[in-house]
Amino acid sequence: MQTQTPPPFLMTATDDSATGGSADAGAPRPTIVLVHGAWADSSSWSPVVERLRAAGFPVRSIANPLQGLDTDTAYLASHLTAIEGPVVLVGHSYGGAVISNIDPSAFDITSLVYVAGFIPLKGESVGDLAAQSTPPLPLVPVEVPGGVEVTIDPAGFRSAFAGDLDEATAADLAVAQRPANVRAVSEPSVHESFRSTPTWVLVTRQDQAINVELQRLMSGRIDAQVTEVDASHAVMISRPDAVADLITQAAR
Repeated sequence: MQTQTPPPFLMTATDDSATGGSADAGAPRPTIVLVHGAWADSSSWSPVVERLRAAGFPVRSIANPLQGLDTDTAYLASHLTAIEGPVVLVGHSYGGAVISNIDPSAFDITSLVYVAGFIPLKGESVGDLAAQSTPPLPLVPVEVPGGVEVTIDPAGFRSAFAGDLDEATAADLAVAQRPANVRAVSEPSVHESFRSTPTWVLVTRQDQAINVELQRLMSGRIDAQVTEVDASHAVMISRPDAVADLITQAAR
């Protein structure tokens, strides 16, 4: 299996749109909107952002609040209203549920890309799906003013989330992981944006956070172009070329 050492996380991924590379003259390109999931943040897309910008795409990496599916979907929608032209929505992990829950009729969304992502049906929650994935994640709950948030126990973070990254990189990710409110997994989806939008799915065969059988089950329930790679849940860091290539296919 091929692994790659990622560049420094905070150098490229931001919430501002940026255009890099040399896009074909007169050929407008969609804005790539990246939505991270639980226990990650917008900087986790940095290696992918670097590649997409070099290919000439405008990119936004949204800081997903991870406070509940309803709230997070509304937050993403507010950012989409500020983008002119077509959009490709990309969701990793729980971010997949967020892009699924967007009302596609409200925006010019040309395609969806799920990167080791949850793909809930209408009325289904992330928790309903996560209960089918084994082994269970080693989660640590913390009571906060907004309810209960959970993180992955740092001692088990690498094996659960980033098994194909070196120990130092995985340890850094464990320290910086964003907690998720339990509402993120309990609130059901109300939209199925993939029903009316061309969809691509990247399945990660070595994933211990959303096992490969569950990923295949979810992708098999929808009309999508599916690619599988040997990677952990942190595929956007360990296999950024594969992720960027799939997004580029969806953006054509």
